[in-house]
Amino acid sequence: MKTSWRSASLVATAAAVLVLTTACGQEQGSTSSQNVGAASTPTLGAGTIAGVGAAGSGSNAQDQAQSTTAASAGALTVWNSDEFGKVLTDSAGRTLYRFDKDSFEPPKTTCEGECATTWPPVPASGATATQGVDKSLLGEVTRPDGTKQLTVAGWPQYYYAKDTKAGDIKGQAIGGTWYASAPDGKKASTKGGGAADSGDAGDAGGEAVEQAGLTTREDPDFGEIVVDKNGMTVYRFMKDTQWPMSTACTGACLDKWPVVAPVDKNDTEGILLKGYTVFDRPDGIKQQTINCIPLYTFASDKAPGDTKGQGVGGTWFVINGDGEPIRAQK
Repeated sequence: MKTSWRSASLVATAAAVLVLTTACGQEQGSTSSQNVGAASTPTLGAGTIAGVGAAGSGSNAQDQAQSTTAASAGALTVWNSDEFGKVLTDSAGRTLYRFDKDSFEPPKTTCEGECATTWPPVPASGATATQGVDKSLLGEVTRPDGTKQLTVAGWPQYYYAKDTKAGDIKGQAIGGTWYASAPDGKKASTKGGGAADSGDAGDAGGEAVEQAGLTTREDPDFGEIVVDKNGMTVYRFMKDTQWPMSTACTGACLDKWPVVAPVDKNDTEGILLKGYTVFDRPDGIKQQTINCIPLYTFASDKAPGDTKGQGVGGTWFVINGDGEPIRAQK
């Protein structure tokens, strides 16, 4: 198997990747920030937000998202979730999210088009701070369409269209890039532990040594398979295509099969670099590929070494370092 450490030269590899990026046929934000105002504290119930009910009868997620984009977020509130810790919500109790592919310094949004339909931007106008929310962290960013989007500690804020009532956090960890926002602009805790924030690594402490972002390990059942930096198994979906690159896993599929976020080629070991490129998905999520093959993990894999996604539906398979599916029927 050809691996990154056997590459003849970085120049040759870069050229090959450039050619294959074009061959893959991929489908195909602004930065001013200023503070917004503060408001009085609303009354909160134990574990819930008082006065906030479920979405009105007859309304659906799309209607909710459309109405959200036109209305002010109002008084931002902190909800103490048993599962996710402190979560930032708007005045109606709807969860606010942040996107790892955006930037906070300077503030910049990268979610446009179809992405912004699934993840409606939170308007900056009328957003105010209540107890537990530092008003100095609130700001705004000018989107490419000229509208103003709320930022928290520089991070642009979004809703998730499938959150239809107060307390819903259905967008948490989708694609490995979307997370509920904590009041300080960092990521709310994920199931099984906190989510380390890019740019916040210094807060973690310790001298733990991580393995490569993508590498291979020897599995007792499947031989050499690809895993991410946490040791979680990586999969491919046989309904996706390589040339041109396309994905058949969208929407609810991503709840079960989160995408593998981009990993620098220098942070790999045992991985084929030919066609090692980033897929700009139609939903706005950036996904790592090997040999132009989109990569995923499986939500039901709970610990390093789990391979519960192997063979699911006859279409999901673990892969070797070249991106080839293991034990897939030809």
